[in-house]
Amino acid sequence: MTGDERTPTTEAYAGLGDWTPDALVVPGEVRPVVSAPAPVLSRAGGEVDPTSEETVRLAADLVATMRVSPGCVGLAAPQIGVGAQVFAVDVTGHPKAVTVHGTFVLCNARVVEASRWKAGREGCMSVPDLTGDVKRASRLVVEGVLPGTGRPVRLMTDGFEARALQHEIDHCAGLLFLDRVAGAHAIYQRKVYL
Repeated sequence: MTGDERTPTTEAYAGLGDWTPDALVVPGEVRPVVSAPAPVLSRAGGEVDPTSEETVRLAADLVATMRVSPGCVGLAAPQIGVGAQVFAVDVTGHPKAVTVHGTFVLCNARVVEASRWKAGREGCMSVPDLTGDVKRASRLVVEGVLPGTGRPVRLMTDGFEARALQHEIDHCAGLLFLDRVAGAHAIYQRKVYL
């Protein structure tokens, strides 16, 4: 960004529109997922230029890796070893999902509204042997930028998709779901591996 660019106002934000991962144009490469306690998972990722070739390739890699990972509904750049604020989400077909925006990638995302907090069980590819109960907002508004186009978006969602978004935004901030559980009593050994 240059000094002449301004942060878009809320009115400048729109929904995903017709954006799909095909807009990235480059093929994604499946990358290995890192596990805790890898240092990249506990450091906040840096903001990115959503239109740069590097960010577009990273976005495509996140989608490709997510698609070959059974049960995966979201994947953030730190999980593939890159300290950046980029993540992919797709809750399509998940039995707990009500609101579904399909497959999308956001850069530099932030929560702007959160309400109706509820506890729910979470797991993570970077913490493969554990699950935990985490209190998250079940109504959510997130603002971010689409990779490739650089278009700012504002997503309103709820339920399971809201939980997935918060989980991935946490990864970009250097947090795991284990950092959000109420205590050791809310952490469980994973019983089912997908």
